[in-house]
Amino acid sequence: MKTNQMNYDDFTMELLEKAESAKLSGDFEGAIKILQKVILSNHECFEAFEEMGDNYMSLRELKKAKKALDRATKIQPKSANAHYLLGFLYSLDQKWKDSIKELQQADELFPNHPEILRCLGWSFYNENRKAQGIAVLERSKNLSPTDANILCDLGVCYMNSAAFQKAKESFEQVLKVDPNSDQAKESLEFLKILRAGEK
Repeated sequence: MKTNQMNYDDFTMELLEKAESAKLSGDFEGAIKILQKVILSNHECFEAFEEMGDNYMSLRELKKAKKALDRATKIQPKSANAHYLLGFLYSLDQKWKDSIKELQQADELFPNHPEILRCLGWSFYNENRKAQGIAVLERSKNLSPTDANILCDLGVCYMNSAAFQKAKESFEQVLKVDPNSDQAKESLEFLKILRAGEK
């Protein structure tokens, strides 16, 4: 999620682009090595720290990810992307209160971004603020109605709240967008079992 694009010199921009390409191809370690070069030449490049945090998360190195993202927010406290990534990081660790705090900050800085709202809704739901979580996820879906991740999260929340019909509709919608979604197929099978148990 790109929110704050700064004006860097050509060398820095080129390295940031190379790091992005490496990340997209799944070479997270390669991307980190490129980003380390950026930081050596520009200690204040908060985007390099954000990207480093994102890559470390993909490698499940959460402590290193947090260190990089904390540095990004120190350099640029108004980076919605850094707060979003920190919120996502905390949700991976199931630290729901911390996740909500960071994601709310991201939402203030970049309102109505579907991915920020998706993560915020998920964290609200898991923090036992279920109605609020579903409401935020519905808002996220309204902004991006064909996003399979949003639809899956919404379906899981509805399923866990025993709103089985709404869960079924969400997972069926996922399969319209992505017919190969294993998560949606497995969830629909699980729903059948749950509904059979109701009878």
